[in-house]
Amino acid sequence: MEVYFLGTNAGVPTLQRNVTSVALRLLEERRCFWMFDCGEGTQHQILRSPLRLGKLEKVFVTHLHGDHLFGLPGLISSRGYQGGTAPLTVYGPPGLKAYLDISLSVSQSRIPYTLEVVEHTGGLVFEDETFKVEAGLLEHRIDSYGYRVTEKDSPGSLNTDLLRSYGLKPGPLYGKLKKGQNVTTEDGILIQASEVVSEPKQGRIVTVLGDTRPCAGSLPLAQGADLVIHEATFGHELEAMAHQYHHSTARQAAELAREAGARQLLLTHFSSRYTSQEELVPLLEEAKSIFADTQLAEEFCTFAVHRRVARK
Repeated sequence: MEVYFLGTNAGVPTLQRNVTSVALRLLEERRCFWMFDCGEGTQHQILRSPLRLGKLEKVFVTHLHGDHLFGLPGLISSRGYQGGTAPLTVYGPPGLKAYLDISLSVSQSRIPYTLEVVEHTGGLVFEDETFKVEAGLLEHRIDSYGYRVTEKDSPGSLNTDLLRSYGLKPGPLYGKLKKGQNVTTEDGILIQASEVVSEPKQGRIVTVLGDTRPCAGSLPLAQGADLVIHEATFGHELEAMAHQYHHSTARQAAELAREAGARQLLLTHFSSRYTSQEELVPLLEEAKSIFADTQLAEEFCTFAVHRRVARK
């Protein structure tokens, strides 16, 4: 599991950075990727990346401001031309379906796959046997949501060498042991699952927060997360401006990560006033003074989501 940034700028694109979009790559888990927000020009960014639109399974939209949304109709249309035949589901606030319906119908776009648009107002928005995704309302000029992606715990691994020493070959009994059931071999040997199955692998949690100023809604989404992706539109010297425009500073993002007991923080959604990665260093330094494991998001860069040993 890893995240890959396609856009890290706030409001409008610049020569250095595109507007917001981040991919969650689930190469081993699902052989696909999910996308969070899709600002204008995102499909151009994908052309410069290792991502392939045919592998896009879900899009989660945090809110309906253009720098998070304007790239979506073009991406949906282009996906069919780039090998996308599997269904695509797009999640987001009320109004998303009307926006896409009008954009795609007026442009007479032909979508050669099943497109589903799921509008929500928070809560559980998706769940299957391996993942669940929850959304929570944040505090912005319009309704803006954060997403908490939880990978469910997976069974431990079988000690196949030990099982072979018991004379047990791969088969249905392996499956029972993996489910925690004790089994008896043909020779009458009782094998206890606890002796041959390792501890379950703990699932990871990734939190992606949309545009927001500090609010109570952020904490439940970020609690105990292995990775929090948080906007840092301004440095802390512009805290008053950040509050006025319903955004956050880098320090405020770090304070949330610390309070939530998160493992790692990635800062993104930077104001255009910071024209280079070097000019973002003060934001990184102010965040790291609060929460040490902080990094700056950078476009076309991959950040691994590591599995923690134990989650409080």
